[in-house]
Amino acid sequence: MDRRHFLGASATLALAVALRAAAPGRAPRILLRSSWQTVNIGDIAHTPGMLALLEKHLPEAEITLWPGSVDNGVGEMLQRRFPKLRILVPGKIDVAQAYADHDFLLHGSGPSLVAEKDVVRWRQLGSKPYGVLGITQGKPTPATIEVLNGAQFVFFRDGVSHAVAISSGVKCPLMGLAPDGAFATDLRDDAKATAFLQANQLEVGGFLCCIPRYRSTPYWLIKTGIPFDPVKQKRNDELKEHDHAQLRAAIIEVVRQTKLKVLICPEDRTQMTLGKEVLFDRLPDDVKPRVVWRPDYWLTDEALSVYVRSAGLFGNEMHSPIMCIGNGVPAIVCRWAEQTSKGTMWKDIGLGEWLFDLDDETQLPGIVPAVLTMAKDRAASLAKVGKAQAIVQARQAAAIAALRKAL
Repeated sequence: MDRRHFLGASATLALAVALRAAAPGRAPRILLRSSWQTVNIGDIAHTPGMLALLEKHLPEAEITLWPGSVDNGVGEMLQRRFPKLRILVPGKIDVAQAYADHDFLLHGSGPSLVAEKDVVRWRQLGSKPYGVLGITQGKPTPATIEVLNGAQFVFFRDGVSHAVAISSGVKCPLMGLAPDGAFATDLRDDAKATAFLQANQLEVGGFLCCIPRYRSTPYWLIKTGIPFDPVKQKRNDELKEHDHAQLRAAIIEVVRQTKLKVLICPEDRTQMTLGKEVLFDRLPDDVKPRVVWRPDYWLTDEALSVYVRSAGLFGNEMHSPIMCIGNGVPAIVCRWAEQTSKGTMWKDIGLGEWLFDLDDETQLPGIVPAVLTMAKDRAASLAKVGKAQAIVQARQAAAIAALRKAL
């Protein structure tokens, strides 16, 4: 057993012992606060990834999910993969009872301390411990600082967030970097994926995936109760062509210079229409026959089953690339200021050459060559993925080792 695996195993044992100490004679009970929404397969992926990590490192624990939303078939998908998982009913959660039933509250990965109010409620009910694993954090408010300081541990998913927390006065005794839980997502729906590929004449290893994205997701189009935002819509419209011109150029060159096809697919429910408008419809006639546009939204299990059958992915999203890297698939990320600092995870795990800031005009000319290199040099691309996976795994082990020392 090498040092990294030893640290991970030791930390897992320490956590199990600590949790049992709170409730001797039974398995530790962890309440996972996650599952923020279901209109984005990346937001969905936070939860199964974290559940897979808990299953691997703490298999004897009883896990209950405290979700924001598990509609649209997501709850059923999670139960298929994790049949022992207990899922509380959104909108009908008795927080006091959940507190009484569990030993530890774990706030899962997300774009911020998403469920801060729920963590505050947990703190108000007593002294049972809680921790935060894999979030991005902007400049925190004094109230957020207090919540973070009261945690057993806080692990950020990107180095920028970690630095901001430190400079803002967060002094939780155990802080560091830990990858987004979505890296560990292993959901599959191979039957749907195979049927989709066959229907669209896409061969395993014979295509790249490409994902478009608006600057700011127009949630008013896909979620009830979200008011139209004219400022965000104006910026979306102004930068729509700018933010997709390089993706479109990459699609063209991949088709013309390689034998690969390209699949234009979504990560959220707004991106099917966007992909057709700014990518597929504007392709030259000689390119379109080898490009597939997916008109329908899909769930994380089918999407990941398609990704692992591809030769790689590129686009303007974050969590499909995260799932790709976690499952051994090359992935290039394009990002901008509206997406917070989460994209800098790529630098943190050694994939800086596959990260492009679309707000920096000097970086734009590098996108097409990077996609072509990823497509043409399979061996080098897979080697790069392997190194990134090793960093992810090492940081997971280091985070748990820090937890072991504190316990």
